[in-house]
Amino acid sequence: MNHMTVYLKNKVLTDNLRTTPVFVALFNGDIEVTTASYSRQPGVFASPTDGQTSNSADILFPIAAESWGDITHIGILDAKTGGNLLFKSQAEFTKNIDISSQYKIPKNYLIVRLR
Repeated sequence: MNHMTVYLKNKVLTDNLRTTPVFVALFNGDIEVTTASYSRQPGVFASPTDGQTSNSADILFPIAAESWGDITHIGILDAKTGGNLLFKSQAEFTKNIDISSQYKIPKNYLIVRLR
């Protein structure tokens, strides 16, 4: 068997994104941003429906005190530092974060879907 039921998809999403704290991270390709002004931000997700969920509030990163480079990917981890990468995907578009810039993921824009 290789297909999950909708029930199981919703359970996996709930167990991994709603019952324990998760943190959203920004990546330059395969490398997470590591500058002094950067930090992972908490992610809060809605109850999943049909094997899909999204952030239930804006995710706002700190204002960059130095260049973070081109943000190409977004990840979700199970810890503020270190931890395990749970999900990672290419961002909808690449955005360069330079000094005094800020990265924001609006409510409902970070969609996690199990297929």
